[in-house]
Amino acid sequence: MSYEEILLFVLGAISVIVAVRWVTEKTGLPAAVLLTLIGILYAYLPGPNLDLHPELVLTFVLPPLLYNAALDSSLLDIRRNMRTVISLSVALVLVTALLIGLGFSLWVAGATLAAGVALGATVAPPDPVAALAVGRKAGLPGKLVTLIQGEGLLNDATALTILTVAVAAWRDGNFNFDNAVGQFVISAAGGVLVGIAVAYAVRMLKALRYDPLNANALSLITPLAAYLICENSFVHHYVTISGVLAVVVAGLIVGHDTPRYATGASRLQVSAVWRLIDFLLEGMVFLLIGQQVPDVVRGLGKYETSTIVIALSITLGVVLLLRPLWLVTTQWLPRSLHTRLGGQDEPVSDVEKREAPLTGKEVTALSWAGTRGVITLAAVFTLPEKFPDRELLHFCAIAVVLVTLIGQGLTFAPLVRWLGLRANQTDKAKLRNEARSAAVVAALDRLDDIQEQQHDNVEDEAIETMRKQLQFRLDRYQRRLDLLEQVESHEVPESPQYEAALMVRQAVIDAEREELLRWRDAGRLNDDSLRVLNRELDHEELVLPKRPSNS
Repeated sequence: MSYEEILLFVLGAISVIVAVRWVTEKTGLPAAVLLTLIGILYAYLPGPNLDLHPELVLTFVLPPLLYNAALDSSLLDIRRNMRTVISLSVALVLVTALLIGLGFSLWVAGATLAAGVALGATVAPPDPVAALAVGRKAGLPGKLVTLIQGEGLLNDATALTILTVAVAAWRDGNFNFDNAVGQFVISAAGGVLVGIAVAYAVRMLKALRYDPLNANALSLITPLAAYLICENSFVHHYVTISGVLAVVVAGLIVGHDTPRYATGASRLQVSAVWRLIDFLLEGMVFLLIGQQVPDVVRGLGKYETSTIVIALSITLGVVLLLRPLWLVTTQWLPRSLHTRLGGQDEPVSDVEKREAPLTGKEVTALSWAGTRGVITLAAVFTLPEKFPDRELLHFCAIAVVLVTLIGQGLTFAPLVRWLGLRANQTDKAKLRNEARSAAVVAALDRLDDIQEQQHDNVEDEAIETMRKQLQFRLDRYQRRLDLLEQVESHEVPESPQYEAALMVRQAVIDAEREELLRWRDAGRLNDDSLRVLNRELDHEELVLPKRPSNS
């Protein structure tokens, strides 16, 4: 493709991504599913196509996506559910890869254990993007969101490490289980250590994070640096380290530190930039997934139909059936084995409340949240050219992606609604208002400390003005809490007074903005000053909730 064709393709892809987002907002359909279907349709039309270059995806696409997901995750919640997350992101991925490997070696003509394990490693890790996008809109409880996020962050590292071991076994001519386990442990431990080191290096550069532009630049290079440290050829000459795991660990720690080491302006700008990057990268990836279908199908010509059917049946059977079986089985295991989902034996603090085992409805929803995506396709396309049954593995992998992405992606929201799984919005609203009240009380206490120090009359007036504003906010939060305490349902009740206050504040901001525009249009205010004043109003508008009932 020429540069003009690439540019035209990128512009067209962005237009499609924007249009699909508009459609999903109107219809509620999953964007990932629509983009994949559009990619398949486009692939069969005449015109330029972009190939999925796995190294490009693994180096420049996957690290930013995982890093942004880690920034938005909760380190405390994942640590609280660590046994469950490890069960799904490590143990389940390992078992999936091994079962598919055994199935291929036993029943697929000419297939080896290494080839089957390689395929199993690529299809084992779910991609949580589609499931979480749908689940959040459907009101999925926070506990399940945390489990899906945690699993999706860590399972990629497990899968890619297993894939590396399988390819090495093919080159060596045998699959040595002891060597595979040792390599996996070293790779994972190295990734964790590098991620921690990168996160603490970012912490040491906290002075740079006070400036929004510096904070943006530092945030953008962090995942790429963490990945490059692990995956460069010099390091790989001595030891294999998981770059994906390093990126995830760094993101979790940096995200946990951000409220302490960054200014409000930096956080706002960094968050906005990452939302845009995430939006465009995810859209491009799902379009590319669809475009690979024709080439993959054409590569099946040398295989018997029976071989294709058996290989696909084994792959889909393990992927679709093992996950619910695994979740149900781990619920039945004795508590002493420490694999019960959500179980904790040690004493917990008030912050780390004891997690109850998953209910049947939660197990059902979590079983259906196993959509596969970009990591599966990127990983399977990294297989060497001479790898046995490479074309068959490509087909099985993309079939799993399409079946789970389209089948589970389209039915996940109806399933969540049918199960009646809804986040308790009342509890969330109460917690937020309690935290707001506590913050205001802390601010009033700080004012008392200031007032006890030496000050003049001007400072007295400033203190009193601030005290009145804080007391007004505290009274408003308390009235909101009183209303929430009387609610028995899980939905936040509507408050006419609260909604009226939001409406009035929005109307005031609109009036201020219109007046500033009139001043600019009349030549009384230049555009530079207009942007500064508009930014002040934008920040005020940003704190207004879009849905008053969810505040």
